[in-house]
Amino acid sequence: MIEVQSTLLHEDLINEDFVCNLSKCKGICCVEGDAGAPLEQSEKAILEEIYPKIKHLLAPKGIAAIEEYGTSVLDLDGDLTTPCVDGHKECAYVTFENGITKCAIEKAYEQGIVDWKKPISCHLYPIRITKYPEFEVLNYDRWHICKDACSFGRELKVPVYKFLKDPLIRKYGADWYTELEDNIASNS
Repeated sequence: MIEVQSTLLHEDLINEDFVCNLSKCKGICCVEGDAGAPLEQSEKAILEEIYPKIKHLLAPKGIAAIEEYGTSVLDLDGDLTTPCVDGHKECAYVTFENGITKCAIEKAYEQGIVDWKKPISCHLYPIRITKYPEFEVLNYDRWHICKDACSFGRELKVPVYKFLKDPLIRKYGADWYTELEDNIASNS
């Protein structure tokens, strides 16, 4: 584990390569799974606020799910997540373009409709965070549906932490990321 401020990072984030390859996976990570995307408590209010602004970008079945379940839900483990269509299918916030799953929130962000890109757990994927009272642990979530991202990352020689530089800075700040790079360089 690598320690940076109040976080511990698994070495796989440095040693494994990863670059999303939407042309291959078609954004299946927003469709597969047993629950919606994990949310931070502060993101619940953001989703409530932006929903009216992004509703027109959502698929009808996504709107129906949000209208039925709410802009966020508690999953079977009691964790806050995005709602899913029919309670277990794709995230209610997805839209489909040319056979590729896209995030309607991110689309609204790119169009300047909202100033929030998407839930941080989505932006950070394949990193998953486990929170403890005194620190957070960042792990590499291995999922078979991301095999094309792993091979594409190896081809391009891009480690997970470099692929996720922007969301890591969004979550922890530029100083944190610089400290991470310094730690990696001093351990090389």
